[in-house]
Amino acid sequence: MAESFLDKLLSQIGVGSKDIIFASITPGIGLEMLKIDTSVKMVKAYGSRPLEYNDSMREITSYENLRAALSELFTELHISPKSSIYFSMPSVLVGKIDLPLLLNDDAITEAITSTVEQAYIFKRCEPVVSWFEVLKNVKSESRTIMYSALQKPALDNIKSIISDFGGTLNLVENSIISILRALAFTDLANVQMQDDVAWNLMIINSTGYSIVSMVGQDIIDYYEEPIAFKTYELAEIYNAINSSAQLSLMNYPANYLYIISQTDMVNAEHLATTMQFDGKINYYDDNSFKKEDIISISLDIIPSNVKTISLEAIGIAVSTEYAYPVSIDYTGNNKVETGSDIEKTLSIVFKGKEVVLTELVLKKMSFVVLAILILPLLIALLTLPPLDKQRQAKLDEINKQIEVIDKDIKKITEETSGTGTFDVTKEIEKVLKLNRVKIMTYSAIGESVPKNLWITYFSTDVNGKIMIKGICDDVEGVYLFFKNMKDYLVDSQLRLYKLEMLNPTIDSALTSVYGYQFEVTNKSDAELSPPENAEGEGQGNDNGDPKGKSKGKKVKDLEQVKVN
Repeated sequence: MAESFLDKLLSQIGVGSKDIIFASITPGIGLEMLKIDTSVKMVKAYGSRPLEYNDSMREITSYENLRAALSELFTELHISPKSSIYFSMPSVLVGKIDLPLLLNDDAITEAITSTVEQAYIFKRCEPVVSWFEVLKNVKSESRTIMYSALQKPALDNIKSIISDFGGTLNLVENSIISILRALAFTDLANVQMQDDVAWNLMIINSTGYSIVSMVGQDIIDYYEEPIAFKTYELAEIYNAINSSAQLSLMNYPANYLYIISQTDMVNAEHLATTMQFDGKINYYDDNSFKKEDIISISLDIIPSNVKTISLEAIGIAVSTEYAYPVSIDYTGNNKVETGSDIEKTLSIVFKGKEVVLTELVLKKMSFVVLAILILPLLIALLTLPPLDKQRQAKLDEINKQIEVIDKDIKKITEETSGTGTFDVTKEIEKVLKLNRVKIMTYSAIGESVPKNLWITYFSTDVNGKIMIKGICDDVEGVYLFFKNMKDYLVDSQLRLYKLEMLNPTIDSALTSVYGYQFEVTNKSDAELSPPENAEGEGQGNDNGDPKGKSKGKKVKDLEQVKVN
């Protein structure tokens, strides 16, 4: 219902939506394209095509081959090319720099660009940089910046190809971020990604290895060590990595080491058993040595393709619904240049579609919504017969409300047209906030109801307060429903407030239906308690309590019901 309303609203103001597709250019595999249902953590569609990648120059060998591979995958997966596409690209250059605290963002970008241009890869082409702050030191008036760079011709070529298909290139992300997001999404690094836990991620590819120094989910440092694996015998490769890594890891003390191998020349499991490291070592083979899938795979996907699904592909595929604290995006799509001005935009993902909203579009949406609310009222007032005094009083009250709405419209018009401080995020939240909690809760209930359990009452509000009442044949069903709801609504702080038999007496149980009634809520005791003068004034309840005083057994502690 909400989706159809949004579609109608956007069509009225001339704004359309696009399907979202995710792709990864993965050395050793080629071009991957996929979709993931994040609610059940399952790959719903996947395909790949070989695509040659130059490891030494770190660029795609042929963009015509990229165009052909995209075309084939669009056809194979029955995806419209006129989609919004999110890309994961191999890491070209990553580094760290300390800059004065007083520099603004543009000055930081210029300083990083000047540094990046000294690298051999960018001697013959212009770089595109993306950066984020690692550490701020007020005393020294400096801050540490982590940056990444990509060849501008590569970005321009990809944009041109996607544009020729009629699509939009929404994001081009560094593969390191995609890998970290995949580790978080699949819980592979759940232990390491806890707050204040120091750990190192070692990524091994065909040209050497890189070490990402981490604290929880935050990147602290980065180091890259080239090793010419092809010049070694297979048995010597592990000794070469061990000798080099022991010296490198001394600069990054940590309790955990996580090894990921993306090349068939190195088995991460075997390397983990031979690596000398004082802490705990975990590993994952993202290559032909892969033993099991880390995410569920739809039966519609060709079995031979299953083992090729990479961490980068999984990471980019959940980028719109699974946020990661750090972002490296080379496209700069948060701003759209229009002539000499820069227009603020906001992209929202709704039901697997992307809608790009500008300030002008949001203004139109605001006025359309207000018009939908006010016009029926005005039409009704014009067609009413002469009113008596009581109706006239109601009309006066309605007119006051219209005046308040007119003032709000005038205020919005003045703020958005004069000052240029229009807050895009707040406006879209106003449009969608009322339905957000309900949609999430409806979805959770739909996925959580077990057999022989019935919902008899449900309510929620924009503050996230939920009340669910129901009946079930057995206690296990109630506990299963409660546990599923907590798993789906992690931050809702739901509790099993009430659990009692439908017929608490033996005599009534023999003559009536046997079962349990329950209440699940996140309201406080004060919100659930009736007014003091209401006790004894009720007309009874279903349990034979004539004055409605029996409130059932209140479950105060989650441990009492054995639900984890």
